Amino acid sequence: MGAVAGVRILGSGAFVPDNLITNEDLAALGCDSDWIVRRTGILERRHATDDQATSDLCYEAAVRCLADAAVSADDLDLIIVGTMTPDHFTPSTACHLQRRLGAFAGAMDLSAACAGFTYALTTAAQFIACGNAKRVLVVGADLMSGTIDPDDKKTFPLFGDGAGAVVLGPDDGDEEEKGVSEDAQASPALKDGRSGILSYQLGSEGCGGEMLCVPAGGTRTPLTEEAREKGLQYLHMDGRNVFKWAVRVFEDSAKDVLKAAGVTPDDLALVVMHQANQRIIDSAVSDLGVPPEKVFANLDRYGNTSAASIPLALDEVLREDRIRRGDLVLLCGFGSGLAWGTALIRY
Repeated sequence: MGAVAGVRILGSGAFVPDNLITNEDLAALGCDSDWIVRRTGILERRHATDDQATSDLCYEAAVRCLADAAVSADDLDLIIVGTMTPDHFTPSTACHLQRRLGAFAGAMDLSAACAGFTYALTTAAQFIACGNAKRVLVVGADLMSGTIDPDDKKTFPLFGDGAGAVVLGPDDGDEEEKGVSEDAQASPALKDGRSGILSYQLGSEGCGGEMLCVPAGGTRTPLTEEAREKGLQYLHMDGRNVFKWAVRVFEDSAKDVLKAAGVTPDDLALVVMHQANQRIIDSAVSDLGVPPEKVFANLDRYGNTSAASIPLALDEVLREDRIRRGDLVLLCGFGSGLAWGTALIRY
């Protein structure tokens, strides 16, 4: 458990490919449109075209983000890309993005699958809080359509492609009054009054890694012709057990994070979870006691975009003015690893 005060989101941006894939389109491939809606809540998703790579999606989201924040690429000190679908094993997708932006900055990828953005966000915040960076670009992006077996009628409809980004900078506390908490039970970060991550938890349960994995393509199991014939280059998912795990880990980690900050669910302005499945979202927030109107969801339009799902949602929330400076927002990403990251931020 940790906290990072004095860090604020300066701007956001997002990008999804133009290639719209509806449930009706997938029905032509033999997928059951009614089943998709009933079991997941997904109506459509975006798929990259053959000439688009993950770094292309990152670049478009980053350009929009920098413009929104009124920050130049020259001002960036660090670029972190959360992704499980890099352009190459090396160089990193972040280095491709740095080159295209023309930034003079450190750049690195962070691989935590669907928890990638929360891992990247909390990592970036440390650099700001320690005074080692003034402007950090954080991108969550995945091109999931290339990782799923199109013959897997239960898994292929769940995923889409996209990218979302935020720019982080320091909050020196010289703005308008931000409602500093007087609650004796509140964490030091909450009493601080500045924007930041009031409490966060990063976790992993590697013992469940086989429930959500791509079996071949690394050094453990090289991608041989035999592996290809078995479809081991594609994502394999134990959907039933992943569902149970996701609901449990969100409830447990959310309660831990809120307790550490001295905050109750009633204090939250919004909850933005990883957009994996509407049933997971509904079940998890119901157990936590958060009313539906405080829970944001857009997976009906984008599907599961892995590391992109939270920043895609955040960008939409900000453009709709659904949160204001000083609001408390709970973020939670969870997925392959098995890994999760939950963060309570004061926007």
